[in-house]
Amino acid sequence: MIKGFAIVLGGLWLAGAALTVSADNARDALLKAADTEANGAYTRQRFVEVQRKPFDTADSRRKLLLVGDSHAQDFLNSVVENGYLAGYQIRTRHIPTPCQIVLPAQAETFIEPKDAAVCAEADSLVQAKDQLAIADVVILAARWKEWSAKLLPDTIKALELRPEQRVLVLGAKDFGRLSLRHYLKLTDEALLALRNQPDAGVTQVNQLLRERLGDAVFIDPQSLLCGTEGCRLFTDDVQLITYDGGHLTPAGAKYVGQVLFANSILGKL
Repeated sequence: MIKGFAIVLGGLWLAGAALTVSADNARDALLKAADTEANGAYTRQRFVEVQRKPFDTADSRRKLLLVGDSHAQDFLNSVVENGYLAGYQIRTRHIPTPCQIVLPAQAETFIEPKDAAVCAEADSLVQAKDQLAIADVVILAARWKEWSAKLLPDTIKALELRPEQRVLVLGAKDFGRLSLRHYLKLTDEALLALRNQPDAGVTQVNQLLRERLGDAVFIDPQSLLCGTEGCRLFTDDVQLITYDGGHLTPAGAKYVGQVLFANSILGKL
């Protein structure tokens, strides 16, 4: 009886230790998430390394051009964290969110005066024309605005891509407002049960893009990640998915990539 009791106690102690380690990892991730500078550097790094870099003509892999803002940067991280798209050489072009992925003539009416100088100096679809012309796959990813979403079918048509070139459009994602100090007080079980309501504007613009482009072109991360119940904030091993409600931690990039490639046309690339 005493021996059996000791085994039970040992089992309880081991389980308790495992929960403590898991909880400590979750708390460490939360504290790291408060460092927006370090997290922002992670978001940008891989994207910047191949930004405006020419395709390698000696590389026999297919060519993929990823165009967009920080949501495009997140997408690249979700690809690399999972080892996806190894059969492609990937290059990037950065178009800031205020400027949107549109042709300059389209943007003149809509870009806010305070952003005009930035957008005048920023990369553009016109500057990317040569790379667009030789890419096998073009992915446009951004936190789209309603006006650019409405213009997007015409924007894509104006690129005059060949029929064999494939264009995919990735919508924005939003996980709602975070409360990191509050999460520090919660158990692992409570963290895993958390669900946040996303920005309704993102959901509406993604729906507009779906209607304009169709499911053969458009991927809706918001729908895939959050569904109708809200957005989870932690992975199954209690790692924080987003550090600011919009952009991804390394664990979040891996999780989001797995969801997108398993449940959308991205999996066929």
